[in-house]
Amino acid sequence: MRFFKNVLAGACAFGLFVGIAQAEPVKIRLSYVVPVANWAPMIEAKKDLAKHLGKSYTLEAIRFAGTPALITALANNELEVADLTYPTLPLAIQNAGLDDLRVIADEFQDGNPGYYSNEYMVAKDGPVKTVDDLKGKVLATNVAGSAVDIAMRAMLRKHKLEDKRDYTVIEAPFPTMAAMLAQKKADLISAVLPFALNPELRKSAKTLFTTKDAVGITQFSMWVARKGFIEKHRAAMIDFMEDSLRIVRWYLDPANHKEVEEICAKMTKQPPERFGWVFTKQDNYRSRDMLPNLKVLQQNVNLVRDLGFVKQSVDVSKHADLSLVQEAAKRLK
Repeated sequence: MRFFKNVLAGACAFGLFVGIAQAEPVKIRLSYVVPVANWAPMIEAKKDLAKHLGKSYTLEAIRFAGTPALITALANNELEVADLTYPTLPLAIQNAGLDDLRVIADEFQDGNPGYYSNEYMVAKDGPVKTVDDLKGKVLATNVAGSAVDIAMRAMLRKHKLEDKRDYTVIEAPFPTMAAMLAQKKADLISAVLPFALNPELRKSAKTLFTTKDAVGITQFSMWVARKGFIEKHRAAMIDFMEDSLRIVRWYLDPANHKEVEEICAKMTKQPPERFGWVFTKQDNYRSRDMLPNLKVLQQNVNLVRDLGFVKQSVDVSKHADLSLVQEAAKRLK
C-alpha cells in the first residue's frame, strides 16, 4: 500500500511539475525599425490593454537599423516575430533559406488611395528638379535592399538610371537624413514618417516623388514568424494577436487621438502637436483587422525579382498563415 501511495504522490508531483512548465509564458521578441511607424513600441506603450501579457506570453520590442538585419536575427532564433518589408521576405526565404517563414499580420501599407506615401526629397534651392537630374548624384537610403531602397531604385530605373553606373547610393539612419540633405552630403534623401514631417526639413526641402509614384500600392511592412514556432506555441500566439488587435484598434480610434499624441511625443521626444497626423489618413494605411493584402504583396515580391535582388519570385500564398489573426479577431466581436 505504501508503495502505491509513493507512486501516486510521485505521479502527482510530476504532473504538477509539468503543469508549471507548461504554464511558463512564451517569450515573444518583436522587432521594429521606426518608432510610431512600427507597431512594436506602440504596443508596449499600451500594454495595460494586453490581457494575456505576462500570463501566456511575454513581449520584448527590439529595435533594428533596417529590415535586412532581421533576416539574420530570425535565422539565429533571436526574434520570434519580425516586421519584414516586401523586399526582405523573398530575400529571407531564398537567400537565407528560411522557407518556413509565414506572413501572419499586416503592419502598414503604402500608397492606398487617400493615405500617405513615403517621400523622396531634394533641396528646394538645389540643382535637382526632376528624376533625370539625379544622374551623377548621391542618393541616401536607410539600408540597401529595404522597401524604401527598392522603391527608390524602381523609380530611377523607370528613367533608365542604374546604381553605380549613373548614381551613388549611401546608407544613413532615418533621423540623420534631414541633416545630410542640409549639409549637401546627399542630393536626395528617403523620408518616412515621422521624420518626413520635421519642420526644418519641410522648409528647406521638397518632394521629388513618392513610393506610390514609383511602385504603386505596397504591402510595405508585415509581421512574420517561423512555422515551427507558430505550431509549438499556437495558443500563446493567438493570445498575443488578440492583445495586438485590441491595442491597434485603440490607436486607430479617433476618440483616443489626444492620448495617442502624448504617447508619440514621449516616445520621440517631440512636441505632441507634431502628431496630429498619426493614425489618420495623413498616415500610411493600417488594417483595423491587421490583415495584409496578399495580392499586392505578390506584385511587390515580383518587383524585387525584376530589380535583380532575388533570382526568382516566391508564391506568397504558400508563405502566409492568417489563421492566427483571424481567430484572434473572432474573440473581439
